[in-house]
Amino acid sequence: MTVALGIDIGGTFTDVVMIDRSDGSICTAKVLTTPDDPAAGVLDGIAELLAEAGYDPPEVSQVVHATTLATNLILERKGGPVAYVTTAGFGDILIIGNERKGDAEKYDLFYTKQAPIVPRRRTVDVAERTGADGSVVVPLDIEQARSSLGDLLARESVEAVAICFLHSYANGDHERQVADIIAELNSDLYVAVSSEVWPEYRELPRACTTVMSAYVGPTVTRYIARLDEELARQGIGARMQIMGSSGGIISAATVARRPVQLVESGPAAGVMAAAHIGRLSGIDNLISFDMGGTTAKAGLVRDGQAAIAHEFFVGGTASSGVKQINTGYPIKIPVIDLAEVGAGGGSIAYLDSGGALRVGPDSAGAEPGPVCYDRGGAQPTVTDADLVLGYLNPGFFLGGRMAIRADLAHAALAGLAEPMELNSEEAAAGVYEVVNATMAAAVRVVTLERGIDPRDFTLLASGGAAGVHVARLAEEFGITTVVVPANPGVGSAVGLLASDVVTDHVRTQVIDSVDTDASVVEAIYTELEAVAVAEIGAEGFTADEIVLEREIDVRYRHQAHELTVPLHGCDLGRAAAAFNELYEELYGIRQADPVEFVNYRVRVIGPVPKPDWSTDEVATRPPIPLSYRPAWFSGEMADTPVYRRHTFLPGPTITGPAIIEETSSTVIIPEGWTASADRWLSLVLKPV
Repeated sequence: MTVALGIDIGGTFTDVVMIDRSDGSICTAKVLTTPDDPAAGVLDGIAELLAEAGYDPPEVSQVVHATTLATNLILERKGGPVAYVTTAGFGDILIIGNERKGDAEKYDLFYTKQAPIVPRRRTVDVAERTGADGSVVVPLDIEQARSSLGDLLARESVEAVAICFLHSYANGDHERQVADIIAELNSDLYVAVSSEVWPEYRELPRACTTVMSAYVGPTVTRYIARLDEELARQGIGARMQIMGSSGGIISAATVARRPVQLVESGPAAGVMAAAHIGRLSGIDNLISFDMGGTTAKAGLVRDGQAAIAHEFFVGGTASSGVKQINTGYPIKIPVIDLAEVGAGGGSIAYLDSGGALRVGPDSAGAEPGPVCYDRGGAQPTVTDADLVLGYLNPGFFLGGRMAIRADLAHAALAGLAEPMELNSEEAAAGVYEVVNATMAAAVRVVTLERGIDPRDFTLLASGGAAGVHVARLAEEFGITTVVVPANPGVGSAVGLLASDVVTDHVRTQVIDSVDTDASVVEAIYTELEAVAVAEIGAEGFTADEIVLEREIDVRYRHQAHELTVPLHGCDLGRAAAAFNELYEELYGIRQADPVEFVNYRVRVIGPVPKPDWSTDEVATRPPIPLSYRPAWFSGEMADTPVYRRHTFLPGPTITGPAIIEETSSTVIIPEGWTASADRWLSLVLKPV
């Protein structure tokens, strides 16, 4: 059995990809997401795909899933009620936070601080204290803990409990004892223990990470259990695996312990797809641009590897990894470093109080969807604008399986245009330009704001809406190569099947480089690796198959923040030199102070076969347009050639303006650009 399924649930569409690893053949399906019951859309897509490809459910050997469920629970504050247990005297940490406004709120005169996920009345202070070296300073008062927890659970209705004690990253015994007490009081409660969720120092991020795990844990574990049961009922016996935030596949057991690792699950898959396509094509440096129905994401791939951040923010007005914008709740887990903006095909266009045209972040989603879907939507969206501009074909949306109405889109844009004294096409062109400017902000975050020149990178597009906008986005930054891979509308689902199984572990112990004993550091890594190897072994990988990677967090003495660098073997001198170089690259100076080693990171990888859909076919003549239709180029509607994507083979080049259609996406070739196919059937766009 060699059939693998990748399932990505987005805000508007659910994408399913099936790859037969024996011959590399790929089948795809795209169905509307079912927000009230996400599993229903998944099951519909799988059933459609298996029937179309002629496979039986027992032939499926792997199921990999990405979901925005955890992210949406946090953004919409729809997680279950949580109790919080912490060291006496630290019960207000979630309320105090870091006492800073986020970048987005810095100049907001009417700023109101976001309420904590856990109100103070559901917080229990427990008499105990562990030192930073792991020694017990104050023994745990077991009876006080039992009494206080009993009172809280009798008074408050909660689904989960988060436990985070001071310095428990160094010694988690007290946390485990309290977890045992909670199990005795109520074994049905979900319990998140910080020393098991992510034992890395810094109390506020560690507390927030643990609370978020507890907040999303009950819903996430119920959802995964239900989906597993439904797949088994359909005859699919493969254990479901899930895309983690770090770009690696993780087991359901890992998700049960650390459900917060599902935050940014879907976007991570998109970046991993870009990295895989880059490796196939020999492109080491990429900007991944993923535009779906609700959001657009940008991530960076350098030297073939997706960038990873170790702290990010969730639940705020915006998010990006290394760019510490301090909006929302700080989370400390490995995550694919990306920037995300509320700009997608379903993003709503409107006039603000000053009469200026705005797009997003509110989205029409799958229900009711854009006006053209004829499902009750009343506000014009980016998809409606793209349809009015002639970029989308109402008779070939999702390959003709979903009817959309151009007359409804025109009426919606006419209503938006009237106050601006424009016609519907001009208003649609304005929406197109505004959403492109919004998405450019995400690319700017991961490049220019970090001192990276985007002109040195290739822009790779995925997501159903990306192909319509990607060339204009490239023009914004002077990028001269754009790649639109095969099946771009289901790119994240493809990324699921191009990602390895991964487990990450960390430990904190501050060691000064002046008196470092390398054997102490080696002992830390040996212990971490033993745990990680056992976890990956449970997924069926042998010791000969796995790959071990080490990283270490380094800082200058007397500084408070670290940079992460690779560790080769246990060569601490080489790691210190790499830190000095990285510090100088980022900040322009190099300090003379000795360094300290702080966090020790282990990643163990279980490699999986990667899909490769290359072709040796070469076309002898350019593809012939299927038809012509009016579309917006150079400021007016003009007859434009329309091609079908499957007619493009390596060799010939066409010149824009042109429209290239396929089942899951449409690609716009602007005037002054060319398009050709490479041997992996990616469209390569270049300015003339």
